[in-house]
Amino acid sequence: MTDRRLITALDLPTTNDAEALVETLGEACAHYKIGLQLLPIGGMDLARSLKARGHDVFLDFKLHDSPATVEKATRSITQAGADLLTVHAEPPVMRAAVEGREGSDLRILGVTVLTAYDDPMLTQMGYAYGARDLVMRRVDQALDCGLDGVVASPQEAEAIRARVPDDFLIVTPGVRPAGAALGDQVRVATPEAALKAGASHLVIGRPISQADDPFAAAQAIADEMAKA
Repeated sequence: MTDRRLITALDLPTTNDAEALVETLGEACAHYKIGLQLLPIGGMDLARSLKARGHDVFLDFKLHDSPATVEKATRSITQAGADLLTVHAEPPVMRAAVEGREGSDLRILGVTVLTAYDDPMLTQMGYAYGARDLVMRRVDQALDCGLDGVVASPQEAEAIRARVPDDFLIVTPGVRPAGAALGDQVRVATPEAALKAGASHLVIGRPISQADDPFAAAQAIADEMAKA
């Protein structure tokens, strides 16, 4: 059975490229992430198409605007029938997204700290918190705002799991199979380690999409996940 905890990131130049990867993966994956790269060039139509074929869809749009705008945008996004949507984990933004998804099955995730950021980068950006402390603050705020989960580094997954309900989602990018290139990710873990730490879903892009054999790569990751 396909492990829907594995979310393949469709971070590709065109929707045709994304469709080709979905076709290649076949039964190896049933959950896909559509991000900002595809949003302006047919991403929402792709989301509807994937849902019509029985796939789960994660819209990683990281909404961040005035509360009124986020509420309206979330309401529009619910029409795609997607499963997950990200917003930045700031209380006014999170509350607005929760209001906007009312009446739908869309689950809202708060983006805590991007896995490409580390403590020196956060200091440069003006934050008084290091990555771990800022993540935990935003997790608490996400709970208070009624979110369904957060997006966080696998390195924080264990600490997050210890302070949230069992059904709270912890979606972790920055997951790399052993030996894979890190790319721009600095806070990473292997699939097995991320799940054992408490992650509910793993977002994996380049180790699958850029593999010589994407199907085999996805299957190998699923096999590793099964050990957790």
